[in-house]
Amino acid sequence: MRTLRDSLVDYLTMRRALGYKLRRHQKLLAQFVDYLDGIEAARVTLENALAWARLPTNGSVRWWASRLSIARGFATYLHTIDPAHQVPPADVLPYRSHRTTPYMYTDQDITALITAADTLRFPLRAATYKTLIGLLAVTGMRVGEAISLNCDDLDLGQNVLTVRTGKFGKSRELPLHITTMQSLRTYLHCRGHLRPTPNTPALFVSAAGTRLLYCNVNWTFLKLVDLAGLRSGSASRRPRLHDLRHSFALHTLLDWYNAGVDVQSRLPLLSTYLGHVNPGATYWYLSAAPELMILASNRLEKAPGGQS
Repeated sequence: MRTLRDSLVDYLTMRRALGYKLRRHQKLLAQFVDYLDGIEAARVTLENALAWARLPTNGSVRWWASRLSIARGFATYLHTIDPAHQVPPADVLPYRSHRTTPYMYTDQDITALITAADTLRFPLRAATYKTLIGLLAVTGMRVGEAISLNCDDLDLGQNVLTVRTGKFGKSRELPLHITTMQSLRTYLHCRGHLRPTPNTPALFVSAAGTRLLYCNVNWTFLKLVDLAGLRSGSASRRPRLHDLRHSFALHTLLDWYNAGVDVQSRLPLLSTYLGHVNPGATYWYLSAAPELMILASNRLEKAPGGQS
């Protein structure tokens, strides 16, 4: 007889075959199975799924809803094997997520962040963060993609960077501007001088010669935000590391609108460059900033038959 833990292995294997990484799901579902074992429950029920989802008892509704959603996916899989497993209804612990309003970094903001990175304690750490921030700002790469880059992903002859660890396992090639390539060459020279034998094939390395960790990168970035004197536009529009990606996309769209190009026809290009699997994720940017909404409205008014 297969146990819940055996079924969890099968469920994760099936989902990963579809391109999902599920690191967080694996951790939480393992805890869910431990919980079910602890109460000697052989099947998932609405009661035990809800009881587990509401842990800790002082957690937020958003956190509870996220846990129940993950348990629901596993329960749905189990139900196809044994109908005795209950699937929690979607209207239990409902929570409608709201995307955070992105902070729009200006060129001056990026310069201030890179200048602040120059004050970091170790020369290699300073060089790493200066180059990393610059690359994120001009490519819109995901942070996880950037810190997963290896040296052989960079083609210095063709001015192309290959992202091999994109979302859902998708790879893509990013053509880079000659000034970006020069910055990467300078960093590689500096890295080779300060850490000639790193412990990793990673492109970006720490002062100890190891691959960067997201938690450390995010902590350091928030420190640089303070050093650079960047201030929140509002409580919901604070400078975040991921907003470098948002800013790249928004500034690209703003440039296209100001240049009078056909934005709709170019959106698939931006979607491909950003590595969006679903083009709808790119279309979200059209309503993500007031500046874009104003430009789009103005273009609509100028169009033949357009109305304000």
